[in-house]
Amino acid sequence: MVRCKMVLSEIQDAGGTTKRFVFRTQYDTAIPEDQRFFKYTPDGTISLLVDNPAVLAQWQVGKHYYFDAHEVPSVPAG
Repeated sequence: MVRCKMVLSEIQDAGGTTKRFVFRTQYDTAIPEDQRFFKYTPDGTISLLVDNPAVLAQWQVGKHYYFDAHEVPSVPAG
């Protein structure tokens, strides 16, 4: 598993009820956890296009979020 710590830097209107959420790495050098994250992911951006009211209500600009990446097991075709 890989974990990224990111801040929601902006929410863009994408038409209708759809929004684009832009997350960027941002670290405070006074916070030990941030020092560890900076060592491995000094720069990065995640952009998500979302049309889900539950998500729209939860994510807020300026707040930090973890993103965990797990490999998806292969599923046999057919």
